[in-house]
Amino acid sequence: MSNSVKKPGNLKSVDPIWDAMMIDAERICAAEPFMTQLAISSVLNHDGFESALAHRLAARLDHADVPSDLIRQAFDEMLRATPEIAASARADLAATLERDPACHRAIEPFLFFKGYQAIQTHRFAHALWRAGRRDFAYYLQSRSSQVFQVDIHPAARIGKGIMLDHATGFVVGETAMIGDHVSILHSVTLGGTGKADEDRHPKIGNGVLIGAGAKILGNIRVGDCSRIAAGSVVLKEVPARTTVAGVPAKVVGEAGCNQPATVMDQIVMVARD
Repeated sequence: MSNSVKKPGNLKSVDPIWDAMMIDAERICAAEPFMTQLAISSVLNHDGFESALAHRLAARLDHADVPSDLIRQAFDEMLRATPEIAASARADLAATLERDPACHRAIEPFLFFKGYQAIQTHRFAHALWRAGRRDFAYYLQSRSSQVFQVDIHPAARIGKGIMLDHATGFVVGETAMIGDHVSILHSVTLGGTGKADEDRHPKIGNGVLIGAGAKILGNIRVGDCSRIAAGSVVLKEVPARTTVAGVPAKVVGEAGCNQPATVMDQIVMVARD
């Protein structure tokens, strides 16, 4: 019996997200003939997650003004220069799979969910912005708004592990910041006040849950692991690990758990006088 040990050069890197997507794509081909071309061109034709991500987003953003092959070229350049884009995209996909009860396979956000695709488009736009290619970054913001109904200024800073559910009407201003592991529903605005060229947009901490239709305005901080109730208008600082609700929003209790963004409990009970 041979006791030989495999050489390091024979080791294969492990990429659970990509492996799951490959399996999902093969199952789509077997189950739905009309979707075979999409599964092949978007996933099976690629040798890794990065290549597939650049291709899928470029295909969604394709337009006569800037065709998909040019967008793909720019995205490939940004992936080489900023590898954290792909790491964050994997974290966002895992977050969506974990938190969205309507999501059952890794491939679903990648192919179909515009919230996921809009956040990844912003990641590339932000990298281009930081690289000094601001016209291209603005173009991607504009195109993303048209395709996904999501408008995020390319200068805004967004962490990893983000779930943007449904996404329609999500607006983020230039100086806004979003931390890690945040969950955001549709029609949320992170807006500024006034028109002075200054730091004027919200700073969202880690682990925050922002309910549908919430408006957070001004250079205010929303503390870690807090919860913003649906339809709230937040004009003042939000303490960490609390729940705010109302117009204007007021503290109505604790956050209800250690990680509101993960639990996704949007039921807020407000005591009546």
